[in-house]
Amino acid sequence: MFKTQAESQEFLEGFLPTLQQTPDEREVVLCVPFTDLSALSKNLHGSVVQLGAQNVHWEESGAYTGEISGPMLTEIGVRYVIVGHSERRQYFGETDTTVNLRLKAAQKYGLTPILCVGETKEQRDAGETEFLISTQLEKDLVDVDQTNLVIAYEPIWAIGTGDTCETKEANRVIGLIRSQLTNPNVPIQYGGSVKPNNIDEIMAQPEIDGALVGGASLEAAGFARIVNYK
Repeated sequence: MFKTQAESQEFLEGFLPTLQQTPDEREVVLCVPFTDLSALSKNLHGSVVQLGAQNVHWEESGAYTGEISGPMLTEIGVRYVIVGHSERRQYFGETDTTVNLRLKAAQKYGLTPILCVGETKEQRDAGETEFLISTQLEKDLVDVDQTNLVIAYEPIWAIGTGDTCETKEANRVIGLIRSQLTNPNVPIQYGGSVKPNNIDEIMAQPEIDGALVGGASLEAAGFARIVNYK
């Protein structure tokens, strides 16, 4: 929940020029608050940056005050949507059941969902990481098309804490996630205190296909360094 429309415009003015040297095969997606989507859709037109939302409801319309449907997003050029982010699960009652409904709705209406899975510090300390993530995947991916999907492993204990998961451990868990998919080519990202000074090491890992960037994406120059990792 950052940036007004004016602040988003200012961000783009600093960010877009940094993409001139970005390799063509590298995909860049900005997942912004609902109020910024229309403005960014117009300003990103013709650029290499794709537009994403931070949530989507499972119904096309209805009495769901405060929610946004798939058609409302695709109409303004949204291509991606985050589903099941740890903060939605932690603060807003998101469950694996509702995550599954949102994933299927996103795909039904032409969006590519970015599914977030991950464990808390308590769960990791109790040795439950593998079981928890396996359970999340099993429940979340029922009847979900794995040819139109991105998964992000976000260890909750590493989000916004500055405590990054060790790259080899992140690589191991992402390999575990991949082994449970019917489509091993699903892009799997790491998310959790990704910064300009650790992105090169993260992206050097063989199982990690990308990064889901939080706080470090708010400042144009720093985010550009992450996008243009070496």
